[in-house]
Amino acid sequence: MRIGSNPNKEINQEQSFYIHQIIVPVYIPNEEGYFLDALKILKICLNSIFSTVHDRTFITIVNNGSCANVVKYLNELFEENKIKELIHTDNIGKINAVFKGLSGNNIELVTITDADVMFLSDWQSETIRVFSKIPKAGVVGIVPQFKMYKRYCGNVIFDNFFNRNLKFLPVKNKEAMIHFYDSIGWDRNYNQDYLQYALGLSHNNVKCFVGSGHFVATYKKDVFEELLSFIGGKKAAGIGEDYIDKKPLTKGYWRLTTYDNYAFHMGNIYEDWMENIPKKIKALEYSNLNFIKHKKVSSISYFIKNKLFTRLITLNYVSQVFMKWKKLPKQMVKKY
Repeated sequence: MRIGSNPNKEINQEQSFYIHQIIVPVYIPNEEGYFLDALKILKICLNSIFSTVHDRTFITIVNNGSCANVVKYLNELFEENKIKELIHTDNIGKINAVFKGLSGNNIELVTITDADVMFLSDWQSETIRVFSKIPKAGVVGIVPQFKMYKRYCGNVIFDNFFNRNLKFLPVKNKEAMIHFYDSIGWDRNYNQDYLQYALGLSHNNVKCFVGSGHFVATYKKDVFEELLSFIGGKKAAGIGEDYIDKKPLTKGYWRLTTYDNYAFHMGNIYEDWMENIPKKIKALEYSNLNFIKHKKVSSISYFIKNKLFTRLITLNYVSQVFMKWKKLPKQMVKKY
């Protein structure tokens, strides 16, 4: 039986107080073998977030079928109001867990991160600075990596092809870049030139690198106006990450990374250096960001920039000419 009308029907939804959402999907099914140190590393990850974000940050944790100890820890964080949203689900895969975190919120920026990332001081302010100074930025990473411009960056290069400010820039933090590749198990026999220069863009007094990894990156929320309801299959993680990587291109957004390094990848094995969690920083004050939202680009534009042009620029001869033109030192071009 219902009597009367729900008064909330007449109340308009208020603009969210929060301007930045962070989504962390968590999958720790046990504390053995591969996952032996996973809970310890998760705690370091989350504490580094708590220490480095302003008070208008909305933290969402999606528990993707984790064990009882992890569930207990996450519930405690929620009770302490350290996280704003906690979603418990069975193991539905990383990408579907991310979808759950994205739905139901209208916050201008959203960071999607793995649960083994240590965030460093100023990552949030530097990320916002790139978005604010470069209106076409749609994705901003915080960990520079090798040759990022080779993936999902056809539109950035096409749009800036004749721009003198698109050129190879010296890597600012070589030690951090070495650290990243150590953390994913690479030997150090890679091309050492990758530690010296990377394709970058200077715009409105901001330097950044072209391209971004996807283990931690921040997106304009309007990138996700349309999402698949579910992604399944044995290769769901790869398919899902590929799907999210392509979404910004449909609106002509650029994929970029901060010029300096602002996070460390920890992996699944605890090491002593991980105790150096950033100390709590002073909360930063931001008004509503009000970024310009892009409409979906035409299929012709999408094909030319992200298919045709990308294939052309990767041809060996064309690629070498491009690298010379964009100021990569001549002695590096052939092997880069």
